[in-house]
Amino acid sequence: MKQKVDTVVAHYREASEQSRLTSLSGQLEFLRTQALIKKYLVAPPAHIIDVGGGAGIYALWLASEGYTVDLVDLVPKHVEQALAASGNSEHPIRNATVGDARKLPQEDQTADTVLLLGPLYHLLERQHRMRALSEAYRVLKPGGLLFAACISRFSSLLDGLWRRLVKDPEFLPILERDLEDGQHRNTTNNPEYFTDAYLQLPDEFENEVKDAGFSMESLSAIEGPAWLLPDLPEWIENAERKDMLMKLIARIENQRSLLGASAHIMAIARR
Repeated sequence: MKQKVDTVVAHYREASEQSRLTSLSGQLEFLRTQALIKKYLVAPPAHIIDVGGGAGIYALWLASEGYTVDLVDLVPKHVEQALAASGNSEHPIRNATVGDARKLPQEDQTADTVLLLGPLYHLLERQHRMRALSEAYRVLKPGGLLFAACISRFSSLLDGLWRRLVKDPEFLPILERDLEDGQHRNTTNNPEYFTDAYLQLPDEFENEVKDAGFSMESLSAIEGPAWLLPDLPEWIENAERKDMLMKLIARIENQRSLLGASAHIMAIARR
């Protein structure tokens, strides 16, 4: 498992998670994730653990809303970025530590909410995803909420068609395996093809959350099919069009027949 940890850390050593969600192309995921969290989250004060919280973009937003937030991330660079951003904020997070989603440092039943927005798709085997979900369950208080995200099994197919990546003979074997068993392996040196990951079917994702002991509140599309808009940045820049887009996605966020068309899917569940 150390090799897998090294792979994830190496990927994010080069990739900028800090800027991804604030770029025009990444803001749809960020805004929709915020919308889903706000829809279910209890009012502050409450204690939130942001597991795999990256550079702290969600943690700092929640801290600014009045929540007490602890961040845990596997990548030291992310923790350093989160602490630096928190130090410059009027609403800092409580702490940020390097840690593994499968073995959280927090005590049992100490959190009102756990965010698990990134780790699950970096855990390639079911037993490791179940361990991360079990850890989230352990640290949550009875009745506490889990917000967990996965990458859709069909995301690389849709992305490959949209960006014409299917023309690349090196991409096709990656795509074939994605569709076969969800095990995404970037065997090239092209960072456009992401890092090793596991892409899930909606029903499989829901069942893993349930198998960890959670009671499902909702299985929701994050971006829906809107991430495939060729001029998405222009929609995000225009306030009126952005508002319309957000409302349209919300209309179909729970439509089971469209869940797989979303790049990311969110499970909202209760301990």
